[in-house]
Amino acid sequence: MMMLSMSFMISFLVPMLVMLLATILSKKIINDREKSSPFECGFDPKSSARMPFSLRFFLIAVIFLIFDIEIALILPIVIVLKSSNLMIWTSATMFFIMILLGGLYHEWNQGALQWAE
Repeated sequence: MMMLSMSFMISFLVPMLVMLLATILSKKIINDREKSSPFECGFDPKSSARMPFSLRFFLIAVIFLIFDIEIALILPIVIVLKSSNLMIWTSATMFFIMILLGGLYHEWNQGALQWAE
């Protein structure tokens, strides 16, 4: 019992010590104007480097990532088909696809899929 508690203590303290040392050693104190400004061929920037980002583009990218990951989750379902019960496989797959279609309908209804108005 003592050995188990000692190993739990070591496995907790060593990572904490490493994270504490990494935090202390990674602090950069010197803030230089040149280092904090955007680099534009050695000259001062002509305009603001912080351009506004299109929220619609971000939403489309997130929706693409979500559906891309869901496609990656659907592909192994075909491999499991031979080793599982056909009725359970069909119901689970249809349930998953219905959730996908519900999410797609919600995004379409909210107007997130309309790029130009």
